[in-house]
Amino acid sequence: MINRIVRAVAGSFILISLLLAIYVNINWLWFTAFVGVNLLQSSMTKWCLMEDILKKFGVKN
Repeated sequence: MINRIVRAVAGSFILISLLLAIYVNINWLWFTAFVGVNLLQSSMTKWCLMEDILKKFGVKN
């Protein structure tokens, strides 16, 4: 359950930031890069801040 939510949030962040970069300001691509770096980091370290946040909100594995 948590993995699906994390993927949905990451995908939503990426799509929203791409739309903001197109329609508002190109600098929103930095947010896209930030999300990508965090996904890469979590794949290497097996630690994800979003998972910790969701667990504190009571979302179960």
